[in-house]
Amino acid sequence: MPKQFYRSERVSGQLRRELAQLIQREIKDPGVGFISVSDVEVTRDLAHAKVFITVFEADKARDTMKALQKAAGFLRRRLGHELRMRNIPELHFLHDASVETGQKMDQLIATAVASDNKLGEDGEPEVAGQPEDSMDTKTPDSGT
Repeated sequence: MPKQFYRSERVSGQLRRELAQLIQREIKDPGVGFISVSDVEVTRDLAHAKVFITVFEADKARDTMKALQKAAGFLRRRLGHELRMRNIPELHFLHDASVETGQKMDQLIATAVASDNKLGEDGEPEVAGQPEDSMDTKTPDSGT
């Protein structure tokens, strides 16, 4: 059975592409940093759209989101000119922190791997969870 594609899904994809281009070409606000439109979710009635923005400069995230909220009306009007839709959804910009979270996880993993490697270089056992006494091996008596 073929998958059904709802109109809201098609509209969200088109909005994502158009918003990415409009923000890149039309927004001249210096508060908007280096960003990417990661996703757009449109309600089924096409009245509202959540636009998820990834900000690559973490220190400018708050300024970028404020600048985009100010430009929401302008972007909505420009979308009306670009898209052939009767009603353009109201835009709500939300910060997408998935890239920042991924970078923090990478740093934590790198720190853990480095500490494990350092433990092995110090001469301590590299196998975690085994007490040092279990490393001693007893030889059987060769007598009677």
